[in-house]
This record gives sequence, structure tokens and C-alpha cells, in this order.
Amino acid sequence: MLCVTMNPVKRSSRLLRQQGIRVLRETPTSPGRAQGPESKWPAKQAHQTINSCVLFTWKCSRNGGGHPLSLRLPLCFSQSLLKPSLSLSLVLKRLFELYVCCPPLGLESLRVKDTQLRASSYKRRGLGPHRGRLNIQVGSVKDGDIYDGAWCAQYEDKKQWLEVDALRPTRFTGVILQGRSSIWSWNFVETFKVQFSNDTLVWKSAMNGSEEAIFQGNQDTETPVLALFNESSTVARYIRINPQTWHENGTVCLRAEVLGCKLPDPNNIYAWQQTEQSSHDKLDFRHHNYKEMRKLMKSVTEDCPDITRIYSIGKSHMGLKMYVMEISDNPGKHELGEPEFRYVAGMHGNEVLGRELLLNLMQYICQEYKQGDQRIVRLVKETRIHLLPSMNPDGYEMAYKKGSELAGWALGRYSYEGIDMNHNFADLNKVMWDAIEYDFQNNDKSKLINHYIPIPEYYTSEDAFVALETRAVINWMQNIPFVLSANLHGGELVVTYPFDRTEDWAPRDDTPTPDNSFFRWLATVYASTNQAMSNPDRRPCHNENFQRYNNIINGANWHTVPGSMNDFSYLHTNCFDVTVELSCDKFPHASELPTEWMNNRESLLVYMEQVHRGIKGVVRDKDTEAGIADAVIKVDDIDHHVRSVADGDYWRLLNPGEYEVTASAEGYNPSTRRCQVMYDHYPTVCDFRLTKTPRQRLKEMLAKGIKPPKDLQIRLRQLRLRKLRASTKTINRRRAAAILSTTTHNVWEMLLLHCDETSWYKSECQNKKCHGDIFLNCIFLPVRFSDLLLKEMCFYLHIIIQFYKINARRIWHRLLNFEA
Repeated sequence: MLCVTMNPVKRSSRLLRQQGIRVLRETPTSPGRAQGPESKWPAKQAHQTINSCVLFTWKCSRNGGGHPLSLRLPLCFSQSLLKPSLSLSLVLKRLFELYVCCPPLGLESLRVKDTQLRASSYKRRGLGPHRGRLNIQVGSVKDGDIYDGAWCAQYEDKKQWLEVDALRPTRFTGVILQGRSSIWSWNFVETFKVQFSNDTLVWKSAMNGSEEAIFQGNQDTETPVLALFNESSTVARYIRINPQTWHENGTVCLRAEVLGCKLPDPNNIYAWQQTEQSSHDKLDFRHHNYKEMRKLMKSVTEDCPDITRIYSIGKSHMGLKMYVMEISDNPGKHELGEPEFRYVAGMHGNEVLGRELLLNLMQYICQEYKQGDQRIVRLVKETRIHLLPSMNPDGYEMAYKKGSELAGWALGRYSYEGIDMNHNFADLNKVMWDAIEYDFQNNDKSKLINHYIPIPEYYTSEDAFVALETRAVINWMQNIPFVLSANLHGGELVVTYPFDRTEDWAPRDDTPTPDNSFFRWLATVYASTNQAMSNPDRRPCHNENFQRYNNIINGANWHTVPGSMNDFSYLHTNCFDVTVELSCDKFPHASELPTEWMNNRESLLVYMEQVHRGIKGVVRDKDTEAGIADAVIKVDDIDHHVRSVADGDYWRLLNPGEYEVTASAEGYNPSTRRCQVMYDHYPTVCDFRLTKTPRQRLKEMLAKGIKPPKDLQIRLRQLRLRKLRASTKTINRRRAAAILSTTTHNVWEMLLLHCDETSWYKSECQNKKCHGDIFLNCIFLPVRFSDLLLKEMCFYLHIIIQFYKINARRIWHRLLNFEA
């Protein structure tokens, strides 16, 4: 536990009064009775103007998680400002947040613009001050990229600095340092100083008593290190980080974040322009660990018991349940014709924004539904919504213990077993592409499938390297017929769509699906309504400028990801799935959550509404009106089918247009109809009624002991004859091809018999319907043949003539290498 001892009463009372706290003495008196966080003011003194001094200890999670900071404050207040029902903690909480629990200024989250960063020098543009942001990632695998992984000074001396302009008076409380992101270089700062200024002309150093404070930096390139300032005055507009020592084999390079609380500036008449966007929704904007998440979800079900239900799809490696919030007008039941939608967050445990957004979303839907918001009411009544806030609860707990800025780039990303779940699903792309290649080489479409591709046996074995969390999600997908989904990640600002894996294992290559146009629509819907993504003035997060692609990109064209959940969902189920990278900062500070909610609220809602695009319907038996399960729904010109579910209902996501749709099922005759998809926000209903095939009807009658009717018997007899003729024709073709390819020249010479005289051979050939001119004017060979051999040769000649439809003499001439 990190402890800080301060005496804020020695500081300016003006600053405290700005925060709503009146201090009667500038110097502390002897502390009176110790008061805990829940201690109350004495009731008899509640309205008296007297001095009250307490020794107070307060704890808070400074950076949205992590070990709490402890502060001991001997303070003197006027009790007349308080009511008897208020606890002392409510007053001191604001004071403590002012001095210690200050949020990051936003170097990592890009709230600090490039123009606010300056440096004494830099080696090149790719190592400029704008790259000195915490957790920024290098562009390419080699040094020299324009998107490099840190700020690096041109000179190696103690006069180098990185400067941050907070734009207004700020109480700086600390800095967080990190080394350079590079696989080739090993650069980090070991010790540094900090200076403050209000005009960039006069600088005052952070002090440690009477000496300049020297702070400890990094010991490696990736682990963030926090340095808190002591009691010296730290209110300023500008702050400089001044490296003193660095890695002996490296150079002056760093990535940084600055902690500080912005103060009101009485001299600024344009203060309203600096007001940051915040949400007016009454939601719980903070980071929730496992217990707090479970408590919040339970509170939502208590507030809206008629439309919500909590269930678990499995457990993590450490035994934490993977809770799902279901929101529907009839929770716990699949309704005929009602599509199933899901959001999944927290696949990477340290990418926490999606988790908090889904917790906010379930609160928001509950509140708005109770208030009668027609948009939310329609969404709840027409859609069955499933929200999985944490797919990797073990990884989240690891990151949460460190806190937002101190978790680094990778801590908590993987499962407890070290598995990256984004690469842990069955690679069905390879199965599909292998089948396509087999079909191309062998002209056999029997092995060619484009949907519901089965999971390979090796993947389902107990020895397979598959996380428990991944298996739980796969079972969830198989049990519920999801139609549309999104996988919420963090670390970038972009929406990616399948396929996520390249076909030839290239590092990146555009690899579209047959539904590429609709996937692009889905990605555009989210990206265009997201306030952060659609901001034309924003800068790239790390090393990719996705704005040139309108903030959407094919997943494989960004980087190949074999075994992704998006590809698996598309190839193994009916569900369309995209990945949403929500923020440049994987673990944003709790103070940024209201803004992030406003950035994503409309996107989350409008994306859910896309589940009602395209066509839907029910495939029924024409005779019994019962739903037909596993009926294949085929759309012409789109080589990807979907299937009906247990009750016969289906959903096919499509862009507006006219389509020819065919429904087929085993034992039924297929049915085709044209369906028009409109631009409205509701699907086109295309129902199908299929009739059983005669064979299927016969099977059912025989199974029930019923004698087939006469018309069915005649129909079956006709089908048998047709099938027999087709099979006979196929066999004869194969025999003829075999004769032409395997019979030698000498064998054909033996067939040249002189049959001009009446003989047994001639009569046998005539019985086989051979043409008489075959044997006229032929060369006689004095060879004796057995009767069996002559019969076989004559039969083969008949096949050749019948199926190749050529003159017999031309056959003989070609066989004897004569010109026709």
C-alpha cells in the first residue's frame, strides 16, 4: 500500500474555499478525537461556528482501480457548514481527490493534443514529442518508422526535457513513466526531475525539502512507474520531465502520463469553452471489480424484474462465473420470430471500457424502459438482448489490481493460463478453404460447404489448448440462435469485420466474406455514429490512420488473426459478428467513463437495431404447419447460407434490394420466392411452406404402418425408373472411357473380322444391335477367338457407337492410325 502524508491546511485557504470547504485556521491545532470515514459531526454542535480539528485517514483507488492510497489529514473546519446527517467523509472526499486522486491529463487517451507537447530536441519526426504518450505502440517491426514508440531526445545530456501544456492552472500530483516501445532498442529513463511553470519562462523544480527532488524511473521498457510529488506547491500550467540518467546502452527516450486536477481560472472569461463533455445519464460511472459487477447486475434485475434475467454460461479458470444479462419482454424464452442479439466485452481482460459500457447499457435500458422511452421499449419488445460484460474475468482482476495507468499494455490481456482468446477459437477458415481447393481439383462439390462448418475433432478433445472461457462461449453460441453480435475491444478506434484471417497466411491482405457489403454496412453504422471515431480532427491512436478508411477495415487487411471469434461465429453459426475497438486507452481512468459513454451510447443502440434488417420468416410443413428445423435458406449470388432454428424461424441479414431466396430441407421439395428488402428499420417477412418428397412421405407411412396410396406408388415407380436410366447411362459412359483408354492396338486388330458370310459371329453381333457395315470389307486375320471374347468385343463396340455417335469405319481407321 502506498501511503502519503500531507497537511493541506498549510496551503492556501483560497483553494480550499473554491472546493466548498472553509478553513478557520491557517495552521493546524492539536488534533482532537480521531474521526473515521463514517464518523458523524456531534449533533449539538451541528449549527455552531466553532473549530473542529480531526486526524482523518482516507483511502481511494487513485487511477480507477489498483491498491488504494492512504492519506492522513489533520484539518480544522467550520462545522456550521454541515448537517447532522452528513458524514465527515463526504466533505473530505472532495479534498482528498483534489490533492491525491487526480486523474490523468490524457496523454494516453489523446485528450492532450499534439500541440500541447513540446521537447528540447528529438531525433526525427517519428520520435517527436507527440510520440511521448503512455503505452503508445511502435508502427513497424523495424526502427525508423514515422510512428515510432516514444519521444527520444537528439542529445544525450541532462538538459533534455519533455513539456506538457495543461492549458489552464492545474494541480499536478504525479507522473507515470515508461520506456520506448521497440523490439530492437532498449531505451528508458532511470531517474528524472520535474519542473513547473506558468509562463514557460520561469521554472520551479519539484523539491524534496531544500533540494531538488530526483524521482526513480524505469528498470525496463514496458512497466509503468508512478512518481508522486511531495507537499511543495505544484499548481501551474506547464510541467516538464527532465531525464537525469538513462539506460547505459540506450539513449534518452520515454513515454509519459501526467496526473493533475484542473482548477478554475478566475481570469479566464472563456471558461465555458473549456467545459468537458459529460453525461446527464444517472449511471454508475466507475470501474467495477468482479464483486461490484455482480452487485450492479443484481441491482438492475431488482429494478426491472420483468425484462431482465441474469444467467451464467460457465466459469473461468479461477472459478469466477461468466455472467450474462438478458433483456427481453419475455426473459428466459426464445420467442418465434424474435431475433437474438449479443454484446461480448472483456475478451482481453485489460481492455476494460467495453465492460463498463455494457454495465452502463443495462442500467440505461432499464431506466429508459421504466420511463417509457419508445425507442427502448420497441427494442426490448422486439429483440432478445444478451450482454456478457466480462469474457475474461481472471485477466480483468489482474489488471484492476494495478489500476488504469499502471497496468501497462499487456497485463491482464491473456487468460490465467496465458491464452489469447482472440486466437483461441477453431480455425474454420482453413477447413472451408481446403474444401474449396478440393472441389477445384476434383470437380466434386460434395465436400464444399459454406455455413455451419463443423468443429474439427482435434479441437474438441480434452487435450486441446482451449481456454475454459472459450469453450463456454462456444457452447453459448450453439445453444442460442444469435443473429448479430459485436465483440468490444480497446486500444484503437476502428471497427473491423470478417474475415480476420488471410487465406495464404500473409501478414495482412483484404479477405472479404460473401456478405462483405453487409459487413461494411454494420461497421459503418457503428463508426459513423461514434463521436470519437467520427471526429475529423482526431489524431491516430498509435500507428494506423484509420480515418482514410472511414474508421472501418477488413480484419485480415489490418493484421491476420487465425482463430478469431468473428470468423468462427460466421462460419459455424448464423451470427454476423464484428470487432469494435472503442478507445486508444485500453484502461481509461474512471473520470473519463462519462465521456466514453456519450461517445458510444448512440452507437451501441443503433447497432442493436441492425438485427432487424434483411428478411425473416418461418419455414413450415405445408401439411402440418409445423416449423421445420435446420432448413437451409439460400440467397442467390451470395455464397453463404443460414439455417432455421428449432421452431422453423430464421433471419437473414441483407442490404436493401430484391433477392431470390430458396428454402430447402431434408425430405422436402425446395421452394423459391422473391423477397424485397426495404430501407425501413424492420425486416421483410418471407415465409416458406415446403411439401414432403414422395420418398419422405413413404417413409413416414411405412413407419406408421399405413399403406401408400396408388398415386404415390406410381410416382415412386417413375422415380426409380428415372434413377435406373441415369445410373445405367453413367456406368456405360465410364465403361466406354475405360475401353478407349486401356485397350491396346493389337486388341483392336483382333476385332477386324470378315463377317460378310453368314456365321454365328454375325448373328451374335446383330443380336447386340451392332451395325452390319462394321464387319464389311474388313481385313481378315487368321486368328481363332473364343465365343466369350467375341461377345464382349461386340458389346463394347455397341457402347462406343451408341454414346460417341460416330461412324464405325471412322473408329476402325482411327484405331489403326489411319486418317479418316
